[in-house]
Amino acid sequence: MLRYATGPKRPVSVKRPKVYLHHFLTKSDKTLLLNWLVQNSPSYWNLSPSTMEKLDFTDIKILSTVFKTRSISASADEVGLGQSAISIRLGRLREHFGDSLFVRTSQGMQPTARMESIITAVHQAIALFENTLPAGTEFDPSTVVRTFRISLTDGGQLVILPRLLERLRAQAPRLHIEAIPLGQDTARMLEMGETELAMGFTLDIPQSFFQQKLYSEHYVCLFHRNHPRIGSSLNLEKYLAEGHVHVTARGTGHWIMNKALDEQGICRDILVQVPSFLALAQIVAETDLIALVPSHMAKLLVRDMAVRYLPVPFPLPNYDIRQFWHERYHRDPCNRWVRSQVADIFCE
Repeated sequence: MLRYATGPKRPVSVKRPKVYLHHFLTKSDKTLLLNWLVQNSPSYWNLSPSTMEKLDFTDIKILSTVFKTRSISASADEVGLGQSAISIRLGRLREHFGDSLFVRTSQGMQPTARMESIITAVHQAIALFENTLPAGTEFDPSTVVRTFRISLTDGGQLVILPRLLERLRAQAPRLHIEAIPLGQDTARMLEMGETELAMGFTLDIPQSFFQQKLYSEHYVCLFHRNHPRIGSSLNLEKYLAEGHVHVTARGTGHWIMNKALDEQGICRDILVQVPSFLALAQIVAETDLIALVPSHMAKLLVRDMAVRYLPVPFPLPNYDIRQFWHERYHRDPCNRWVRSQVADIFCE
């Protein structure tokens, strides 16, 4: 962080008081954190009760930011120190751990194997530390003015977004929501702050991210309300005799369903493939084609369209819908409040 003095436009560093873990952690908390770090990286965390008292939170933050940005200059901007200060602290950390930690390459500052092995512990230490800080002013959603970006599948835009918006409009009328597709790039976008919350089923977001289960989902068979050949029940023979609509969208539980069908030797007559559930619903409502869709979505479509659904006549696995967020937004008051609203609406 820089500020400018009056007169010549020369940047003047703002002196910051050093923040040590022992300023905010109780003795029992320090012991818990020390034990946790040692258990997670026993051969790499060179910590003892005496060094714990000297552990500077900024040093841990530097490890995290250099690992994320692969850049000394970008880390300096994020932490609020000069590049030389970052380099000096990084030198001390290298001496402390007995390892280079980061190596300068044409692709930036690349982490060593030792740094890779401790990064999860670094992130968890930051989260644990920040959770001990004194709470600030209570968040008032009615006064917030900002854009909040949420990554969702198209199914999530149907099932999750409307109910969430109803809650947000009532309590935070000037909180603008921007929906972003959930995909392979979502983890990076969460890390870089390009999206603030992700919801759905995905294996593309690492376990090191914060996450919370919202509800369990399963597939049902959707078809026209007055389908000429399907009555009050559906067996495998009838299912296989019909034409099918298939969704090819990423970031959904569809691959689990496809894998289960392949393992059971079930081959559908797929006549139409579409990239989203939005198109699928309209096709099913206006033709005699059938489709497999998540149960929560089917319940919404039955209410608004000329469709109905029945259980699938063969076993399919359930999967969990979760919300995901990165450590950078873990303590953000607005993010915490939105997450609490999502959990209040959807958690089973």
